[in-house]
Formats: sequence, structure tokens, C-alpha cells
Amino acid sequence: MKNIRLISLLFYTSAVYDGLLGIIFLFFPLSLYKVYSVTFPNHNGYVQFPALLLIIFGIMFLNIARKPVQNRNLMPYGILLKAAYCGVVFVYWFSINIPDMWKPFAIIDLIFGILFYLSYRSLQNNN
Repeated sequence: MKNIRLISLLFYTSAVYDGLLGIIFLFFPLSLYKVYSVTFPNHNGYVQFPALLLIIFGIMFLNIARKPVQNRNLMPYGILLKAAYCGVVFVYWFSINIPDMWKPFAIIDLIFGILFYLSYRSLQNNN
């Protein structure tokens, strides 16, 4: 991924994806849980805090998208976010199962994580 414009597009896409996902989980979590018949946690804070983290990471991805070379140092945090989510979901998915609601997000995050890593590597000589 040597092309800076492609890397910018990738991180703009992730900023929108994570930002919107965070907004949906922050303001409309019950609707999403009902669609997938997932039991809502006993307190909204268990959903609101991760939703706000997604929004914060979305802002970080926006900053990376604007200046990928200068903000390359932030990319490992995005990679770690995606790896952490995928790790948790895939372990449960393939061991004791997990509600279907979480599976598409894990697949999407796996793709983003791989592309983030490739972007990070491709920019190593640009610093």
C-alpha cells in the first residue's frame, strides 16, 4: 500500500465506520440489541463506554487519514484495537459461541486490522 491516497481512503472509511458504530451504540443501543435478540446489559454504561471509545478511535482514524505519513505512529493503536476486538470475538465464536450480532463486526475489523498493518508497513520508509 504505497499509495498515500489509498491509505487515506482506508482510514477515512474506518473513521466513518467506527464513528457511526459508536454513535449507534451510544444513542440507539437497545434497538440494535433487540434486532439480534441479544440481552441488554444491566447498565447502559457497559454499552456507552465502548461506544465512546469507538468514537474516539474514529477521530484518531480521521487524523491518520488527513496525514498518514505524519500520523503513522498512531496506526499501531488502531491495529491493536482491531486485534483486541477480533481476539475476543473469535475466541468465543469458535469455543462456546457468541451472538450473531458481534460476528460481522469481527470480520470487518479483521479486514481493517490487516489493511492497517499493511499501511503501517508501507509507510515505514516515508518517515
